[in-house]
Amino acid sequence: MNKFARAQLFAAVLIAFACGLVFASGFDLTKISWAQTKTAPAPKPTPAEVKPLEEVGQAFEAIAEHVTPAVVSIEAEIIETRRTTVPRRNLPPGMEDFFRGFEMPDPQPRGGTGSGFIVSKDGYILTNNHVVANADRVTVTMLDNRKFPAKVIGRDPTTDVALIKVDATNLPTVSMGDDRKSRVGQWVVAIGNPLGLDFTVTAGIISAKGRSQLNLPGRDPYAIQDFIQTDAAINPGNSGGPLVNIRGEVIGVNSAIASSTGLNAGYGFAIPITLAKQVMDDLVQYGRVRRAVLGVSIDEVDPADARAGGLTEIRGVKVQAFNPPGGENPSLKAGVEVGDIITSAAGQRVNRISELQRVIRGFKPGDVVDVEVMRFGQKKSFRVRLGEPPRESEAEVASAERSRAEPVRSNERSNDRLGITVQPVPEEFVTARRVSSEYSRGLLVTEVSARGPAYRELWANRDIILRTLHPVRKDIRTAADLEQVVSSLKRGDVLSLLVFDTAGGGGQTPGSTKVVTLAIN
Repeated sequence: MNKFARAQLFAAVLIAFACGLVFASGFDLTKISWAQTKTAPAPKPTPAEVKPLEEVGQAFEAIAEHVTPAVVSIEAEIIETRRTTVPRRNLPPGMEDFFRGFEMPDPQPRGGTGSGFIVSKDGYILTNNHVVANADRVTVTMLDNRKFPAKVIGRDPTTDVALIKVDATNLPTVSMGDDRKSRVGQWVVAIGNPLGLDFTVTAGIISAKGRSQLNLPGRDPYAIQDFIQTDAAINPGNSGGPLVNIRGEVIGVNSAIASSTGLNAGYGFAIPITLAKQVMDDLVQYGRVRRAVLGVSIDEVDPADARAGGLTEIRGVKVQAFNPPGGENPSLKAGVEVGDIITSAAGQRVNRISELQRVIRGFKPGDVVDVEVMRFGQKKSFRVRLGEPPRESEAEVASAERSRAEPVRSNERSNDRLGITVQPVPEEFVTARRVSSEYSRGLLVTEVSARGPAYRELWANRDIILRTLHPVRKDIRTAADLEQVVSSLKRGDVLSLLVFDTAGGGGQTPGSTKVVTLAIN
């Protein structure tokens, strides 16, 4: 092939290749790109996108700048007295009593720290009851390092709120907000002194509202639990500090954390500021909190309770017991019974415990409140004249130290449909647990099967079954009594039992009744 022919062939190949590219590109069959891989740079945010982020950041900065000066660190000390003794080695006989007179008290301080916030220019400070409870000496430190001795004006174990005061004037104060207007998902800031890190600011959102049934240590039997839940980091030392909304207004008093380690695990709880303000106003005006109570121990309603009560919705508050017991109890006197489900109070719908407590705390002792209940399918109404809980000094405190003696296992009978084993309450159990005759005539639960409906509802060597409430009311004295009721039920039916809990589990007062509703296998 001559040189000219080779040139013609080469030109033809180039033309064919070019035509192929044009043809393929018309059908989008090829992608023209650089041989090297290169990541396209991220587009810069527009000014319109940056501005909201800057505004949020500026809001946090403003909160830290304007609220923190009104936050204080609180040191509470309890003076423990122990006695120092003169060494008595090698003393002559009979001289021990002589030297015993030279034993001297040796005060040893023991204390803890917490937080608080100033609510008035003349030195009133809100904090938690558990921060200053039983303290012999309380010292307040401000952001500018000034220290003041503080006086406890009053404290309320039922809400875990306390009011203290320092002798000072023209102090910085916080702005009070309204927690009722706050919504889940809104930004909040917690300020306090966690783990010795003074005046720490953390941010998060409102995770939930109306939280109750928290198993807090030292829980008062009349405790009000209506917490704001937040994921803003709260740790020991934050107690008593403010929870602040994005406008710089205090909407809660940081109080507790949910954690198995005692440190922040993502969930913290604050007392609503509207409740704390009520407590503060009473402490200033009366020196104590004048709180109205229905006089009932209550629990949330579960699906089995709702079915037994004849409710079309799973809502309301179940009456477990009367506290204090006796004919002068306001709810018992009005006609309310154990097992009733409270569905409304003062004309307001009640879905859960926190809502009922919120309604009742708007009244004073002696006020009359209309209460509606469902009693196993029947709707009933009562007018309850609200009472007042006993003062802390008058309240009977049940001993935490109870005998753990196991009952003698005799005359046991199993009930497979409930998944329990029961027996008459042995005398030694009555003596060891100090069970009154009113409750000792029932059946003691001695075993609970993990496969039965009573699992985690009834507790072995602790619960005494007193009577059935639904579908029939019957005192339970023997295993045959219980078997007679259960045998008449079909699979899926619900059975409500009145039970005496000798240990007071599930947040109940030790030695109290409760209503347990089971779905039959």
